[in-house]
Amino acid sequence: MGAGWRRAVALTAVGLVLAGCGQAAKSSGGGDAIGKLEIMAPADPGGGWDQTARAMSAAVSGAKLAGSVQVSNVGGAGGTVGLQKLANEKSTSYLMITGLVMVGAVETNASTARLEDTTPIARLTAEDEVLVVPADSPYKSVDDLLAAIAEKGKGVSITGGSAGGTDHILAGLLLKAKDIAPDKLNYVPYSGGGESLAALLGKKVDAGISGIGEYREQIKAGKLRALGTSGPNQDPTLKVPTFKELNLGVELTNWRGVVAPGGITPEAKDRLTKLVTDMHASPQWKEELTKKGWTDTFLTGSEFSTFLNKEIGRIRPALQNIGLVK
Repeated sequence: MGAGWRRAVALTAVGLVLAGCGQAAKSSGGGDAIGKLEIMAPADPGGGWDQTARAMSAAVSGAKLAGSVQVSNVGGAGGTVGLQKLANEKSTSYLMITGLVMVGAVETNASTARLEDTTPIARLTAEDEVLVVPADSPYKSVDDLLAAIAEKGKGVSITGGSAGGTDHILAGLLLKAKDIAPDKLNYVPYSGGGESLAALLGKKVDAGISGIGEYREQIKAGKLRALGTSGPNQDPTLKVPTFKELNLGVELTNWRGVVAPGGITPEAKDRLTKLVTDMHASPQWKEELTKKGWTDTFLTGSEFSTFLNKEIGRIRPALQNIGLVK
């Protein structure tokens, strides 16, 4: 091999090394750290989990934090069908929306896939619940509705998300506040907020419970009447009393967050946590929070893991108290 050929080979090798270094530096930055991010909403389109997944997608894409973002829906059984899919997922660039609804559904569905087996990434938002009736309903107040349930039992129906979820728990707590037997509750579950809304507007049910964001527009349009909300303070856009203000002693806030498949490497977890942290800091995410009326409750790392374990520990007794699990 001649000296000129050897020099050309050496220069080519140096160029490849430098190109590789440049690519490595590029891939360690925010935008290209994750080429394709997948976000699963473990519910049908239209509900709070679906809205959260799509808000995340819009913010991540807008802030150019990943090469591409794909959102999928896996509905059923309060999110436990999606949770089972996550248990078999091998991708290290995969997130699933979760929340208080799923914590309860795992118990009521006796799910073999559990949140303890996932990799916690971040808590994102919290949202108050709202109890509504169709605009022309004879029930003008929470007391009216609960009195009718006490008298007619299952002749009065309340719709909401999946069995054992936040909406179902809130319905049980409202009955308990008036010493109404839990077996009088006729709860009609749907896997997505869009379906429960259709049931309400179609007069197939008497009342509905969901996150405020899912019913807000229909309340503002005068198609639904809000009777009360579940948070510590009144929602400024609805201006209806809280259940605490109505002397029911009921307060419940629905939180949502994201988890990754269990067993991913610490490096993969750190990469996903950084992406979600960068998303949270972006103007695009702040715009989504304002648009949806969600409360920012961002939490990552060991603090989120501790919070999640506490939620898992407190929900089963709550479900037992209102007769949803034995």
